[in-house]
Amino acid sequence: MSKPVYGKNAAQSRNVEKISGSVWALCAAFILFLCWTPFQVGLFNGQQMDFEKPLYISALLSGLMLLAWVVLYYKKFKLDEQQDLVAAATLLLPLTYALSLFVAVSHYMAMNMLFIQSMYAAVFIIAFYLLKQKQLNVVIQNAVLAISYFIIWFGLLNWLGGSKFAASLVGWFSNTVRNDKYLDAVMTDSNGLRLTSIFQYANTYAAFGMAFLFVAVFALIRSRKWYGTLTHGFMLVPIIVSILLTLSRGGLVLLPVVFILLLLFLKPAQQILWIVHLGIAGIASLVIANPITTLGTELNTAFTSLAALKGWAYLLGASAVVAVLGWIIQRYAAPWLEQKTGAWGARKLTGLWIPLGSVVMVAIVAFLFIGTSAKNILPANIGTRLENINFRQHSVLERITFYKDAIKVVKDYPILGTGGGGWASLFEKYENNPYTVLQVHNFFLQYMIEVGIVGFVLFMGFILYIFYKYTRGYLKRDKNEFENGFFYLIIALSILVHSLLDFNMSYAFMGILVFLGLAGMAAVMESKPLRRSWNKTGIRLGYYGVLTVSTLFMLFLSISYIGSSSEALKGKSLVPVSTSYEEIKAPFAAALKDRPSHPESVLYVTSLNYQVFNQTQDEKFLAESYSLLTRALKDEPYNKNLLTQLVNYYDLKGDKPAALAVFVDNADKFVWDIKWYDGLITRAAALGQEAHVQKDDAKEKDYFSKGLAAYNGVIAGIEHIKTLPPEQLQGRAFSVTPTIALSAGKIQYMSGQKDEAAATLNLGLGTDYPDLVNSGTPWSTEWYAALISRSFELGQAAYSQGNQDGKALHFTTGLTAYNQVVADQGQTINATPSTVLNVGKMQLMSGQNKPAATTLKQALTADYNDVVNREIARYYLAALIKAGEEDQTVYNALIAVDPAEAEQINALASTQFQQ
Repeated sequence: MSKPVYGKNAAQSRNVEKISGSVWALCAAFILFLCWTPFQVGLFNGQQMDFEKPLYISALLSGLMLLAWVVLYYKKFKLDEQQDLVAAATLLLPLTYALSLFVAVSHYMAMNMLFIQSMYAAVFIIAFYLLKQKQLNVVIQNAVLAISYFIIWFGLLNWLGGSKFAASLVGWFSNTVRNDKYLDAVMTDSNGLRLTSIFQYANTYAAFGMAFLFVAVFALIRSRKWYGTLTHGFMLVPIIVSILLTLSRGGLVLLPVVFILLLLFLKPAQQILWIVHLGIAGIASLVIANPITTLGTELNTAFTSLAALKGWAYLLGASAVVAVLGWIIQRYAAPWLEQKTGAWGARKLTGLWIPLGSVVMVAIVAFLFIGTSAKNILPANIGTRLENINFRQHSVLERITFYKDAIKVVKDYPILGTGGGGWASLFEKYENNPYTVLQVHNFFLQYMIEVGIVGFVLFMGFILYIFYKYTRGYLKRDKNEFENGFFYLIIALSILVHSLLDFNMSYAFMGILVFLGLAGMAAVMESKPLRRSWNKTGIRLGYYGVLTVSTLFMLFLSISYIGSSSEALKGKSLVPVSTSYEEIKAPFAAALKDRPSHPESVLYVTSLNYQVFNQTQDEKFLAESYSLLTRALKDEPYNKNLLTQLVNYYDLKGDKPAALAVFVDNADKFVWDIKWYDGLITRAAALGQEAHVQKDDAKEKDYFSKGLAAYNGVIAGIEHIKTLPPEQLQGRAFSVTPTIALSAGKIQYMSGQKDEAAATLNLGLGTDYPDLVNSGTPWSTEWYAALISRSFELGQAAYSQGNQDGKALHFTTGLTAYNQVVADQGQTINATPSTVLNVGKMQLMSGQNKPAATTLKQALTADYNDVVNREIARYYLAALIKAGEEDQTVYNALIAVDPAEAEQINALASTQFQQ
């Protein structure tokens, strides 16, 4: 390949360069890839089976394109320039992720990130060599602009009532369309409706909008054709309105920061034009922001043609006005401005004055919209978001907490990191308070967590070298020679700056845009010739060999993963519609053949095996589940769902101490999960009671000490939460639950700590059971009976209101109380048949069919003329049917008294109590 040419004849040199049809075909494939990925590869959190297959397909496509590049450039490739070495160095980035596999805390998520990083490397290498040719550069720029503009209009279609039409445009190839709507193109949270377009996350869409707002301004000013000027000018208002509709505080804060950074690269005339065009578009956008917000809110509640027409009229009208004004400015004012500022712009440091002035202007505007009544011209929701921008705001405080916790992870995994997806696996171990955040909200910190300091230094060296060499060359040469590079600088800089506060790069498409931007900058950066020794045949062939072998390896791996993912998805689709164990299991077994530790497949197969075991009592199903779980947990030791399934295995085996050991051994991984504490404390109390009855003092002391240690951890956590700033949200609920109170209180009572037991009961039961807490006779059989009846009443009321969580909370409380009574010295509950009936109902409605049948049968009498006894029999028979059993004797006796019971039994047996 000939050396890049800079200076006067650079453009001419590229123009005369002949581009083969094969290279054009590669360029076309690359553009199609860019069109496909935004609607296929969404947020990467490594835990959703539905989103993994598009990732593997994308990795396959990028690998195939890279192989095509290897074939096309084999004879022409040389390591002549520093920029060629940068392209070669790209391979180090996925290599760091490959190395982190050896220490990965989640093999599944680490492999997925390796696919993503390999895809980024392929995108960079392909784009780098394509963009060095002007014709292809122009084509790719126009394609990127077209894709970005489509995404903007796609989002506004969803906002202004055209969600079905928008979905029809992409539904034929996108996996994110549900019920004729693109999933969460408009999302709802505590702030109201927020526009997300294809991203399903408003802040990332704001970062995308910010990048392409500046790209549109750049394209507008650069355009020499009237239709180009009008097109790009027309897009300014839709983009600004879209950014406003995201309600992203981070976007609004960082937009002026990126704007000022970009001004530093421009001549004074261009700086003024940028400010004028954005000022006009910004004013027009603010004028229509209120009606667009109001109409969009109405249209997303109930569609009306009149509201939709009004919304589009405001938007298109304002866009047209701004486009025409933009054309007039470029046609008449821009040449005059260039002439007047030419001499001024030639002086050193003159390019700094306008950016510095812009800082002052931004500060004034911010003060007006945040500190004065000027914010009233904004829609109320946007005004509120702006008003809340401060360093004591909860999202700021939470991010600071995430960052501090992220540093803790880095300290424990400093060299090679945790592997891809490490934060999502580990955050519950390191978090300061009980939040649930699968992303650090800072791309650079998250990158360091995943690949350690070694990988982070390589990555930062890579991008900073490109930025440095590009900027150095930009300042030394005629800036017009670097317009193409500036197009890509805008994209990369905007997204990376915004990624300081958010997880934009966890969206594969955003990562592709960044690496495309870096490639575009590298293609025109200042580049010195390398020593001839770099261009030796051995080095060139070695690089090509490594590139080819690694690409082929990832291709075969992606094909294997695509097949495995397809089988897993097939199995998942069969679960709700098939009753055949063999039919459902077959695709999961095929999926696990290639990926034996695939978490979701393991969970599905073990759940199936447990169901069959309950019906057949065949131990081989439990043995298979144990084998699958222990194999998977070697690669996924922090996967809570797999650990919970292991607990279920021990429960089915009747090995209660082993089940408790899973909770105890893994408690440090989930330090703020109140459910984990609940399970640990409840099981420790139950086993301690058993040991007490058996007069095994050593075991009783051991179990009780484990339960109390966990309870003290809960109390310490509650006290720590009180130290959080009042503006910061604590995250998930973390308090003494009724079952924790019953279990910990029972341990304290049996350990002679009666006052402590009373205080514990008050903490967990004082809200819903105040009379029982203060009854003066806790732990007596009568007290338990009253608690059980009250629990049933509260749970039944919650169930009737559709509150499944409330139902589960109260039913679990009642059943825990029942189990404690039964465990006390082996005695059975001394209560009325109605109370026993309530216990059976709670068990049945909690999915405990066999225990429900056992409980209810104990209360049955031969008197079927008694109304309560008939109801006990009815629920007993329904529980048996749900468990796959029957009792013909009881059934015949009941039907003989009241034939109508048959219909009621069937109705109960077919009721789905759990949703």
